[in-house]
Amino acid sequence: MSDNLSSVAFAGSTGNEGAATDTATFGAGCFWCVEAVFQQVEGVLKVTSGYCGGHVVNPTYEQVNTKTTGHAEVAQIIFDPKKISFDELLEIFWQTHDPTTLNRQGNDVGPQYRSAVFYHNAEQKAKAEKYKEELNKSGAFSAPIVTTVEAYKNYSEAENYHQNYYNLNKNSNPYCYYVIKPKLDKFDKVFKDKKRKS
Repeated sequence: MSDNLSSVAFAGSTGNEGAATDTATFGAGCFWCVEAVFQQVEGVLKVTSGYCGGHVVNPTYEQVNTKTTGHAEVAQIIFDPKKISFDELLEIFWQTHDPTTLNRQGNDVGPQYRSAVFYHNAEQKAKAEKYKEELNKSGAFSAPIVTTVEAYKNYSEAENYHQNYYNLNKNSNPYCYYVIKPKLDKFDKVFKDKKRKS
């Protein structure tokens, strides 16, 4: 995989430049990882771990873990489109997980760990599909991208103990050190120009 996917990014409006905030929702394995990465991004105002895309209303973590609700673990990202674009968030999304493994990130296995972009409008859908197509054509990854582009539906916030997980547990849970920290290190290396200033 390339260290920089920006060569396949494309310019364009998200349609929300006049809005004060916009929302992106990504599934990329365990939501603790995705949340921790996007908390580092300049222009991101809030990141919330949650569940999206299933057929059960307000599922619990235990229900989602049965692999029967259809939900993915996601990070919901509220961002300032004047400071960071949806395209830039997509680039970070694809660079900080493996979008070529179906229903899996490392040892986290199951449909709840699928790589997914949950679009909030037609423009986000078009951008995600186009970016995925360009990445596949470019050969940026050694295998085809299996990321799904799905309509945003049945989202609910995860339980409180999942929120801000890395920051609250990095010194006590080995998962934080062995799984989340390498993703943060990669973000720091590849996206230092997009790192939050304060």
